[in-house]
This record gives sequence, structure tokens and C-alpha cells, in this order.
Amino acid sequence: MDKVRIALCQMMVVAGKKENKERAKKMIYDAADKGAKIVSLPEMFNCPYDNKRFREYAETFPQGETIKMLSNAAKEKNIYLIGGSIPELDDQGRVYNTSFIFDNKGNLIGKHRKMHLFDIDIKDRVSFKESEVLTGGKDVTIVDTEYGKIGVAICYDIRFPELLRIMALKGAKLVFIPAAFNMTTGPAHWEILFKSRALDNQIYVAGISTARDINYSYVAYGNSIVVSPWGEVVSRLDEKEAILIEDIDFDYINEVRESLPLLKHRREDVYRVSLL
Repeated sequence: MDKVRIALCQMMVVAGKKENKERAKKMIYDAADKGAKIVSLPEMFNCPYDNKRFREYAETFPQGETIKMLSNAAKEKNIYLIGGSIPELDDQGRVYNTSFIFDNKGNLIGKHRKMHLFDIDIKDRVSFKESEVLTGGKDVTIVDTEYGKIGVAICYDIRFPELLRIMALKGAKLVFIPAAFNMTTGPAHWEILFKSRALDNQIYVAGISTARDINYSYVAYGNSIVVSPWGEVVSRLDEKEAILIEDIDFDYINEVRESLPLLKHRREDVYRVSLL
């Protein structure tokens, strides 16, 4: 299929898991009712973005209540669902920042554990260290859908161009990035990062943020975004809770790549990007 309608659910996250779960479900259903066939939630949508909360809110697959909701919603609304991310607890007690991905029958078809942990300290602005609680993932995540291959990464992962290049080389033409950039990194880097990754690889890249709550300790930037293979911002939200609906034209990728064949012009006799 050459076109597909996607939806990015920029939801407000609060302290209660039950309320977050119900809010996410409503937004998923609303997006599907507007014709979206692939829906994505933001990073840590069932949990405040706070190291102190991650283990408390963590769930295991498949019995987690949020995970069950995602599977049921995908099946009931006949959509592919990128479950933003939630804290995941494995059988060894490790906690990951994980995106669970479901097909339109409610089956788990992929799971991305945030690979690059957000450990930063920007003087007098913001300090956060995910590695105090979270463990980093090791897998590049690409799933097969009836609309083609889709890549999934999480927030800080977008700053590492090798990751999305590998996804593009493996056939992903659309990459979803559930995220929670803050008010220091967001205004400075959000748009340029999404435009760069889309332009570098001549793919669509979608960033799905949480909505901005100025009363919380970690203030998200919002501005969920879709960027085209030409590096153009196709659509973008502001900071408030909303659903972004966009029709993706995969034929446009071929048009861009034929007119400016970047990937064909790589010098693999000189350099190469590959998995270990």
C-alpha cells in the first residue's frame, strides 16, 4: 500500500497509572475513529517521567495492565499500535524504557528497549540520569506491517544517526520516536534532529511527545512532529494535549531517492555502518 494514515497521541501524563491508561485508550480510539491505521503514544505515557517512579510503575509482559490495554485496543480498533513506552520489568528485576508494538489483531510484533540512556547534566538547566534506574536495550527494532517496514526508537536514541541509518538500510521507510524532550533540549534540538534524521535517510520520521505540564518537575516540550523524506516538517502540534493526524505517502520516498540518490552514493569501499 502506497499511503497510510498515522496518528500521534500527544497526551498529558499525570501521577496515576489508571488515569493515564484510560486517557491513552481514549486517544487511541479517537485516532482510529478518525481513520488512522497506525497510532503511536508518547514516551512513558503511563508513568511520570521520574526515576523515582519507574520501578513502581513497571510492568511485565504479557500480564501488565497497560500492556493488556494496548493489545486489546489494537485488536478492537483494527490498527497497528506503537505503545509509546512504559517501564518494563524483566524476570531478573531489571527495568527498561520499553515500547510494545502490536499488530491489528492485538499480537505483539516488536518490542524496543530504549538503547541510549538519557544521562545528561546541562549546567544550571537540567540534570537527569536514567541509568540510575534503567537498563539500556541492545536491539534495533523494525517491524513488518501490511504498509511496509516500520522502525521504532525512543527519545534520546534519535541523537545517534547510526541507529536510524541502519533502520533505513534494512528497509524502514517510517520511524516512530516516542519521546519526552524537555524545555532545554526541545527548543534547541527537537526540530533539527527530526529533520536531519529524515533528510539523512530519506524516510518519514515521526516524533511523539507528551503534552507539557508546567507544574511538574520534568516539563516536556511537546511539539509532536512528522517530517518528510525531503526534510520538511509536514505537520506539528504545539505544547497542548492533542492528536496529530497525517497521511503518509510512501511513493514520495521513491521520488526523493530517485532525484537525490544519497543512499546509492555511499562509499562502502571507504566506510560502512553495520551491526556488530
